Amino acid sequence: MEHDVCTMEEPSSSLAYRLERPVFSEDYISSRLLHKKERTPQTARQRVAQHLRCSSEKAKSVLVGLLPILSWLPSYPVRKYLFGDVVSGLSTGVMQLPQGLAYAMLAAVPPVNGLYSSFYPVVLYTLFGTSRHISVGTFAVISLMIGGVVVREVPDSMFPLNGTNGTGGVDVDARDVRRVQVAVVLTTLVGLIQLVLGILRFGFVAIYLSEPLVRGFTTAASVHVFASQLKYLFGIKTGRFSGPLSVVRGVVAVFTNITSTNITTLIVGLVCIVFLYAVKVFNERFKKKLPIPIPGEIIVVIISTGVSYGVSLFEKYNVDIVGKIPTGLLPPSCPDFSVLPHLVTDAVAIAVVSFSMGISLAKIFALKYGYSVDGNQELIALGLCNFLSSFFHTFAITSSMSRSLVQESTGGKTQVAGFLASLLVLLVIVAIGFLFQPLPQTVLAAVIMVNLLGMFKQVKDIPALWKTSKIELVVWLASFMASVLLGLDYGLLVAIGFSILTVIYRTQRPKSVVLGHVSDTGLYCDIEEYEEATECSGIKIFQLNSSIYFANSDLYVSALKEKTGVDPTRLLAERKLQQKRRRRQREGKPSKEQSHAEKRAAVIRLDAEQGVAHDLLPTQKQEGMQKNGKLAESQDEEEELCVQPLCSVHSIILDLTPVNFMDSVGAKAVKAIIKEYATINVKIVLAGCSRTLLSELSTMQFFSDAVTPGLIFPTIHDAVLHCQQREASVICPADQ
Repeated sequence: MEHDVCTMEEPSSSLAYRLERPVFSEDYISSRLLHKKERTPQTARQRVAQHLRCSSEKAKSVLVGLLPILSWLPSYPVRKYLFGDVVSGLSTGVMQLPQGLAYAMLAAVPPVNGLYSSFYPVVLYTLFGTSRHISVGTFAVISLMIGGVVVREVPDSMFPLNGTNGTGGVDVDARDVRRVQVAVVLTTLVGLIQLVLGILRFGFVAIYLSEPLVRGFTTAASVHVFASQLKYLFGIKTGRFSGPLSVVRGVVAVFTNITSTNITTLIVGLVCIVFLYAVKVFNERFKKKLPIPIPGEIIVVIISTGVSYGVSLFEKYNVDIVGKIPTGLLPPSCPDFSVLPHLVTDAVAIAVVSFSMGISLAKIFALKYGYSVDGNQELIALGLCNFLSSFFHTFAITSSMSRSLVQESTGGKTQVAGFLASLLVLLVIVAIGFLFQPLPQTVLAAVIMVNLLGMFKQVKDIPALWKTSKIELVVWLASFMASVLLGLDYGLLVAIGFSILTVIYRTQRPKSVVLGHVSDTGLYCDIEEYEEATECSGIKIFQLNSSIYFANSDLYVSALKEKTGVDPTRLLAERKLQQKRRRRQREGKPSKEQSHAEKRAAVIRLDAEQGVAHDLLPTQKQEGMQKNGKLAESQDEEEELCVQPLCSVHSIILDLTPVNFMDSVGAKAVKAIIKEYATINVKIVLAGCSRTLLSELSTMQFFSDAVTPGLIFPTIHDAVLHCQQREASVICPADQ
């Protein structure tokens, strides 16, 4: 009837299901209920031929996969998207200009190379990238990592001025040429690593950099960046430090020479910081009312450049300026690979961090706007951006959070906005770059410092993680402290190693519980946590929230014995001890029946000497026989003790629902458990195995005469009913 199918109309009613079926075991399921589909296995030759088979559809799919721009540019809605992309591109471009100049300082290369890095990679990402909203280009963390490597490989001491030992000054021009070469080679290697990882479909490597690890690392990087800019803010001449404790040494060097502060430089820098911070706060507070954010950075750069030129800050007040900015693009050149062997480790670290930050930001925007990004293609895109651009004198890039937020908030819909931003940078490079030569370096330091505010706010993660996950808090703090004290390269390695150790720790310390049945439901919950959960009589249901493999198989066995309170080794030892005590009692001390018989014999002998006769009545003979019978039965007490159960538990159910996989060591441990508990007449059954886990167990030849598929049940309730029925049949065999 139709009304029986519909949901009940009473508001107090709830959906329910009723199901009556026999108890299923894996033996029954595999033989009668489920049958695998027959599949004809392909040979290696067939698989290769199928993979290499070419068709128009496949060629189109490969081309679109390699050039994602072909998937959206032909259908680009000009009227709907173009205006927003133009506004967004101009807004992002005016932000890209000062950041490109500033982050070149972090990378220890001339400012013009920062402009190159803000142009070539952006154009390439427009072609190969899958994210529509991120803004690629220079980024503080990556620039600082590059700068650390460059300064380590090309220190100032390598270029003494006029052939002196370095006390007379530094040949800045020769030093900068060599530093650009090292930065370019490093970028080439970073691009190659990312490209190879992308081709090999290694886009999943980013998952090994958890969010707490990345946020702790970037916060530490912001500390490094801030410390490196103090000397520019104060106008102090100090060296650049790299390696462990570089932050401490840099800060100490600045405050050791604090008396040589250039007051004009400090005033200009502080005024710019105050202005930029005020603009940033204003943009944040009124972002819903402003059509586009106020471009505070480009305003500061233009005004400070004009002031510097007008009052001659460099000539009159010794304020350090950007200096020469060549006009036009340089022709491509092949990198000098002579220093390549020294850069491999650093390149791997930069490649992984660059991709991790890029893909995490891309996924945020993709989730917000309902499209997908391909991690492997993002690796290829970043790899091509870095590799191909390095031939045009750029350094490694990734996505920038601050610019990406501006590009998205000002109406950017596609990478057309990024392309237009790169054209604005190109205009500066080929036409008006020389106008920024009087720009004070302290202004760029102010731009960098204010842009670090977003990363410094990540310190708020500490109280949040304290409430939610203390292990992730420890990862955050370890990543932060290691990166601050040891440097970004070693700090990242330590952070990754520590993060992996926390995973191992979690597998070694999983939660183990004994489950109980919630009455009138099919639910089984932790008896220590829920009042409604009660244990089934004579049955223990054990669950460990982890897979079972070589690293925790012993832990699984120990937790099982501890939680259930049933330890076969201990129980068998107790039985042997009881048998030993009874044997000693029987040999060293007569029983009560023996003492009573000896007394009666002594009385009879005494009466016989006195002439008194004794006749046993039939009842007395019968009693004597019964007593003799008891004496005989006492000899079999040891055998009766062996027959009696050692504990009140007759069955243990291992809930394997949380088990994702089980290796050969774990399978052997479970088989050993089943056999060990069989020695004390406790049956072990398994419940909740996934089909994948069952297939793995079959492959490992887990099943044998002692361990059959009949011991495995699809649900805990199936296993409980089986154990209860088995115990009832043992107690009452006549009912069968």
